[in-house]
Amino acid sequence: MGNAFFVVWRESLEAFLIAGILYAWLQANDTTGMGKRALFIGLGAGVGLALLLGWALLTVQDELTGEALEIFQTATLFVAAGLITQMVLWMRKHGRQMKARLHADLAAARERSGYFGVAVVAALAVAREGAETVIFLYGMAQEGDLSALLMGAVAGFAGAGATAWLAAKSLAKLNIGLLLRLSSIMLLILASALLIAAIDRLIGAGYLPPLLDPVWDSSTLIDDTTKGGKLIADFSGYRARPALSSLLVWATYWGVVFFAWRRSHHG
Repeated sequence: MGNAFFVVWRESLEAFLIAGILYAWLQANDTTGMGKRALFIGLGAGVGLALLLGWALLTVQDELTGEALEIFQTATLFVAAGLITQMVLWMRKHGRQMKARLHADLAAARERSGYFGVAVVAALAVAREGAETVIFLYGMAQEGDLSALLMGAVAGFAGAGATAWLAAKSLAKLNIGLLLRLSSIMLLILASALLIAAIDRLIGAGYLPPLLDPVWDSSTLIDDTTKGGKLIADFSGYRARPALSSLLVWATYWGVVFFAWRRSHHG
């Protein structure tokens, strides 16, 4: 539940911020009110596109059985981990220019296609956040309880709405930039956990050799089969008895992320 809450909170907060940026531009540049109506239509269309992706994933899953289903679900874990990582690194590099870029896109779209262009920009911006959320949740659903996942998702969306509202109304001195930076680090930890879950599946299915299993046994400190240990494992990728293959993938992931993080800062 906690992982779902966090992912949906972060992604929904970004979507709310994008909607707020677009609305503020229209507030200053659209006197007819048509642009705002187009914006809301576009936002609704973006949510609809994300839900359509969710329906498509579930439809594909229903058509698959046995080994094919296992491969599909494992692939979604890899995709979710990759998307989270890419999104965090992209935001680190381009986040400061996001407002100016959205304003430029909206101005160009209105000039080129009128209010239909406004709706398209809004739909694509929200659909991207929504599609990422759907894929993240689908990936996490392979490793957790579905009802808890849905509860966490609903709570995360409500929490994001409250955060955005408080920031907009200045009822709380929220440093959105700091919140996004801290949540970026937590998202990378979660991405590494999804990656390790996918590697565990490959090892379990015999597609990847464990090399050495286990490398150590730390279950006397934190046992990942207990309720508390499983929460830590689901969020961080911790394994009390890790295989060497998993450790090598984990170390490689963080090495690549650290290099890309430093490079995006200097770039």
